[in-house]
Amino acid sequence: MSGPGTFWRPRSGCGHGCLPPPRSVPAAGVPRRAVRLAGVLAMLAVGGALLLWLPVSPRRWRPTVGNWWARGLLRALGVRLRLVGARPRTAALLAVNHVSWLDTLAILAVSPARMLAKVEVRRWPVVGALARAGGTIFIDRERPRTLPDTVAAVGAVLRCGGQVAVFPQATTTCGTTGLTLAGGTASGGGRCSAGTASVMPFRPALFQAALDAGVPVVPVGLTYHLVGAAGPAADDPVPTSVAAFIGDEALWPSVRRVLGLRGLAVTVEVAAPVPPQWAPHRRTLARLSDRVGRPDRADLDLVG
Repeated sequence: MSGPGTFWRPRSGCGHGCLPPPRSVPAAGVPRRAVRLAGVLAMLAVGGALLLWLPVSPRRWRPTVGNWWARGLLRALGVRLRLVGARPRTAALLAVNHVSWLDTLAILAVSPARMLAKVEVRRWPVVGALARAGGTIFIDRERPRTLPDTVAAVGAVLRCGGQVAVFPQATTTCGTTGLTLAGGTASGGGRCSAGTASVMPFRPALFQAALDAGVPVVPVGLTYHLVGAAGPAADDPVPTSVAAFIGDEALWPSVRRVLGLRGLAVTVEVAAPVPPQWAPHRRTLARLSDRVGRPDRADLDLVG
């Protein structure tokens, strides 16, 4: 989102000007785009079938199924997945920076976490129904009075040994602040509409759930890259803002842009856990956790 916002529903300074010019990023050919679209439709059809199976399946199988489906959909979209750090295995609140609608797929592909999503996701075709079936917790940012109930719901999952992934920035950003991008630009691929490239801070409310449950916060950083974007001989990932879902853009144009890219990869960087004992207050815990890795890294392991 761009433009003015409120404390409860913030708006980042990122807008369409943060996206790189279309011809500055490597494009996939028409046949490859058609194959990808067919693959996405097939995975959505599989998702529809899973809606009938998940309610009667053993609960312990659901994270594995969600992991498989998320990886399959990323692969169909042509997005490579890279992991830095250890996958979280125990109860934890995953605090993730928010860049794209692809973020949820990237997290589900490496973690059994339940997601916290805006209530509007309920209305997305197939994906909304799958989110409900997968145990997604929804947050209504138009109704601040519902926040305590949302925090309590997250805390209940954490106390039962589960993981919940949240986006404490409460809005999407370019995801490339301070980085050198494909095409030689910096700070988002263009000029942020707010005239600044500052990183949106983590908002503290949801960190209360980790304190209440006595579980650590695991900061997770998401960065999108173009592999080989600097030339045919270059294999190093180059950060890009092209996958960002920002401004007043609708979902389909963003999906179409991703389908038309060549060499897109998402890096999931898992930082060391922040124990709740380190911070007696949610604001302090939020500040300590707001240290996700953003620079490009060389020690990337290909996951899918």
